[in-house]
Amino acid sequence: MNIFSLFTLCGGIAFFLYGMSLMSSRLEKLAGGRMEQLLKKMTSTPIKGLLLGAGITIAIQSSGAVTVMLVGLVNSGIIELGQSIGIIMGSNVGTTLTAWILSLSGIDSDSFWLQLLKPENFSPLVALAGVILRTRYKSGKKHSAGSIMVGFSILMYGTTMMKNSVSPLADMPEFTSILTAFTNPFIGVAVGAVLTAVLHSSAASVGILQALSMTGGITYGMALPIIMGQNIGTCMTALMSSIGGNRNARRVSVIHVSFNLIGTSIGLLVFYGSGMFINYAFMDWLINPAGIAIVHSIFNVATTVLLLPFTKQLEKLAYMVVREDAGEKEEKLAFVDERLLATPSVAIAECAAKTVDMAYLAEKTILRSLTLLEKYDEKTAEEIIKNEDRLDLYEDRLGTLLVHLSGKSLSDEDSRNISKQLHTIGDFERIGDHAVNLLKAAQEINEKSIKFSGPASDELRVLLSALKEILSLTTKAYAEGDLRLASKVEPLEQVIDGLVADIKSNHITRLQKGHCTIEMGFVLSDLLTNCERVSDHCSNIAVAQIETALNAYQAHEYLNALKTSNDANFRSAFDGYRAKFSVASESAE
Repeated sequence: MNIFSLFTLCGGIAFFLYGMSLMSSRLEKLAGGRMEQLLKKMTSTPIKGLLLGAGITIAIQSSGAVTVMLVGLVNSGIIELGQSIGIIMGSNVGTTLTAWILSLSGIDSDSFWLQLLKPENFSPLVALAGVILRTRYKSGKKHSAGSIMVGFSILMYGTTMMKNSVSPLADMPEFTSILTAFTNPFIGVAVGAVLTAVLHSSAASVGILQALSMTGGITYGMALPIIMGQNIGTCMTALMSSIGGNRNARRVSVIHVSFNLIGTSIGLLVFYGSGMFINYAFMDWLINPAGIAIVHSIFNVATTVLLLPFTKQLEKLAYMVVREDAGEKEEKLAFVDERLLATPSVAIAECAAKTVDMAYLAEKTILRSLTLLEKYDEKTAEEIIKNEDRLDLYEDRLGTLLVHLSGKSLSDEDSRNISKQLHTIGDFERIGDHAVNLLKAAQEINEKSIKFSGPASDELRVLLSALKEILSLTTKAYAEGDLRLASKVEPLEQVIDGLVADIKSNHITRLQKGHCTIEMGFVLSDLLTNCERVSDHCSNIAVAQIETALNAYQAHEYLNALKTSNDANFRSAFDGYRAKFSVASESAE
């Protein structure tokens, strides 16, 4: 073995890690927001969490990605700390699949069909199919499927390079003498932990161990503690991802580390302790890639079965290690954590959920401001100001996250989701601004004891009823993704525009007759302007929802076509709303 063999080993590790990364990112992209939905629905019990954690890890082939996702979700307040424990345990079980796939490289047979099972033999065909899919389809699920195939082939090529680079070690006496150090289980645990921590991939470190096993110099006694150590090393990802997070995020990493440390400690104590009285003959047997996969699976499953009944105790341990600081409070507004950017589909789904929260908050703020027009209340006024500040924060943080996410490789569905959110968060924020404007108008009415005439008051009630309906319609359509409801927003917006014009015209008539004053006219004008602007923003939100669903955002063209067409549904909705919300002409009296 020479320096070039070392270069080949480094290249094999690089190909392995890149192939794993490519597979993981594309599998996660194909999964889309479904992962996020599953995480919320299937974490009610540790068993469900375990199955979910194993399933997601198998699906995206990365326990590290699942851990980072968990830290981000807990840090955002999306799931509780206790819900993450089962998922962590499940991810440890799910990650063993990679070792089984890599173990196929150790097949030794003259049979054509058995030889075909070896990844290095069939992966070139997988690579060819993947390249064809990537070339023929520039985007979409088939393009992602092609990328997964290419990533798998690169991963297997890296495995073959690692195996070939270490094969000369079998004939080196120096290598044999080094391996004697691994008869000490504590050294084996340390080596496995450090190697995995450096590579940030338990799959890669297991792959290296499987490659070394093919030299014929690794025994079960050497491999067992190394595999235990690899489980500890994989905690480095959780520890690093929790830096800068809140206390619950740090507790996730504590649970991950505790789970693996306790499992390894019990494994060493029970196995090597009993070894003082029981002769485990197999410990001196040479191990192969399949044997490593078996040991890896048995240890991870056994640790999970052993500690699953003690999830509450693990949670308490995390609270003991990361204590509450006296007088310190968690962030008042839990938000989407930037760690979720590592899993774009989950981050996008959470941004969508926050945008829905923003929609309800904007509606609530406007409705609260409308109550002040009837009876002014300082406490309600303070609440409106706070809500408007929160809406500003929503827009700022969501906008930043969505811009970052838009630059990543996304599915078509995720791209449309980002487009819809980017087009609507500004409108929700502006609705909050108009709530503050209505608050100021209410303050002026209260301070100056302004009272509108009977007809003007009646007209305002009609307008405010229409405004409440368009807000409710817009919010419900957006939250539920209901395009049918969204299509009703624009007809109502047109009716509100007409109402505002009629009320202004009636006011001028009353002013000419001396039934109203100019001062009242200024306040009325502010109210009408803000109500009209709110309905305009509702229209923008509904149009963005419809247009992004059609995958073509051309708001002005859409609205112009809608207004100038003889669309039966639009006309029917418009006529219905006009009959429901109308005011009599002042000049006709």
